[in-house]
Formats: sequence, C-alpha cells, structure tokens
Amino acid sequence: MIADSFGRVHDYLRISLTDNCNFRCFYCMPEEEYDFTPASRLMQTDEIIKLAEIFVANGVKKIRLTGGEPLVRKDATQIIAALGKLPVELVITTNGTRIAEMLPALKEAGIKTINISLDTLQPEKFFMITRRDVFHKVRSNIELLLQHKIKVKINMVVMKGLNDNEINDFISWTKYNPIQIRFIEFMPFSGNKWTSNQMFSLNEILAVVEKKFSILSVKGEPHDTAKSFMIPGHEGSFAVISTMTHPFCDTCNRMRLTADGKLKNCLFSDSETDLLSALRKKEDVIPLIQSAILAKKEALGGQLLNDFKKIDATTIQNRSMITIGG
Repeated sequence: MIADSFGRVHDYLRISLTDNCNFRCFYCMPEEEYDFTPASRLMQTDEIIKLAEIFVANGVKKIRLTGGEPLVRKDATQIIAALGKLPVELVITTNGTRIAEMLPALKEAGIKTINISLDTLQPEKFFMITRRDVFHKVRSNIELLLQHKIKVKINMVVMKGLNDNEINDFISWTKYNPIQIRFIEFMPFSGNKWTSNQMFSLNEILAVVEKKFSILSVKGEPHDTAKSFMIPGHEGSFAVISTMTHPFCDTCNRMRLTADGKLKNCLFSDSETDLLSALRKKEDVIPLIQSAILAKKEALGGQLLNDFKKIDATTIQNRSMITIGG
C-alpha cells in the first residue's frame, strides 16, 4: 500500500509513454518546433513493464496510459499487451487519431474505456487548436469505438472566448450517444500562457447547460476527479473536472510517471523523483516511491492559490503538460 501523510492511499498510476504528439495544441505544447526527449532518456518497454509491476505489487489497481499521444509510440502495442496481463483496470487517454489501426490491440488488452481529447466539434476550429486537419478521422474513430461497445469519454478543455460557446453542442451530442462529455477547467502549466480570464469555471459551465437542459447531479465514486451529471432522456451524460475552482485533492489517489521515468506525486508538484535512473542501477525503487508520496502536499502541489483569479502562472514551477502526461 502506498499512502501519503494525510492518509490518502494511492492506487491509481498514470504512465506517460512519450512526450511526443502528432498534434500541436497551444495549451499543451505551444511551439510547432519542439525538442522531444531523446529515446535513450525515455523509459524503454521492459522498464515501463517492470515499474508497472512494482506499483501493482504495492497496491495499484488502475493504470492509465497517457502522452503526449501514447499511440504514436512505436512499441505501444507491445506495452499495451503486457500491461493488459496485469491484474489492474487498464485505460488510455488519446487524441483518437490512431484508434482504427490500434483497435485490435486495445481490445485484446481488455481496455473497456477510452478517453478522447476533443476540444471542438467544428472542423475549422479543430485545425486552429491542433494545427492538424484530422477532425473527421477523429470523429470516425469515436464512432468505431462505440460500435465495438467500448466506453468513450470526451475530454474538452473549456476556454473562454474559444470554445465555451460549444458547450451545449457537446451536450446535444449525448442525446443519442452513450458518451460522457468531460468539461475541464483550463489549468496553468509551463509555457501554456494561462491567464485567469481564459478560465471557464464549473459554475459558468453549469449555468450555460441549465439555460437549455434540465440537469441532475449524479453521485460519484470515492476518488472521482469529475463532478457528474445526467440529463433526463439523454443516452449519455456529462461531467466537469473543476481543478481550479472546486479541487478534489482530499480524496486524491493518483500518481504520475513521466515518460522519462520521473514520479510526480501531484499534477502541480514542483518536485519529482527519478525512478528510471534507480531502476537502471538495479536499486530498490520502492523506498523512493514511498518517500515521494509521503512528501505529497495537501492540495494542488502546494503551489496554487484557492482563488484562481490571483494565480500568477509565471511563478509556478512545473513542467509543460505534454512532458507531465495528460
């Protein structure tokens, strides 16, 4: 069992397979020309599997694969197959571009839920956000997942003046489709030029939805990051990840392993623990894991203020989102 000093048991591990991505979303990876981590500094296939096995042996029950874009990694199929054999719930977050060719491997590994990052339902705006003209491919792959009875969650980062006017378009999508839309409050990371006036809050999102729909709150699971809602008569549902205005740190059970093998005990932590170097030296990484989690701050990495309007993003010591893992 891996626990912190506040009694929170950590049994959910997010593993970033790569900081590489075939998109260039400005809020995640601002520059088109980006220096990706050299392959030699990334966790290799056997190292990912070994570390995952160590975490599972110490109580981890759920693993999420992230990136960058995890499915652009050349050995993604091999990694997914190996992790699928562990006694955990295996899930993945992806931009959806490689679903069709990877679907057999995903199904073989027993993946039953896939999160797709999609910030707009407008092709032109999609191109502006991602700098890639693959909107229709992503939509087609979402339909493919639904046809194969794989649960789909859509991650939509809401930004004021950019896509907040599409909130109810996403809600309408759930009328006849068994998907969950997850509206995410825009969060500050290194290089994404976050400012509070871009942030669209939980209360603002709900106010928009309530103008057109009747909503009912849904009781969540103990460690949910999202506040869930349903609309009578809709096949799907929606949720809001309110990190900035209504954090959920008191029940946090998540750890993050970056693609270069660093353990972060919080998305916003200013420190990290190098597990990969220790593993390569054949050192015992369990004490490092336990020490890192014991050092976890009570909330938001100890860096963010309760009032998001007073946050100065330039003072935050952290990585860019793409090097942390979504």
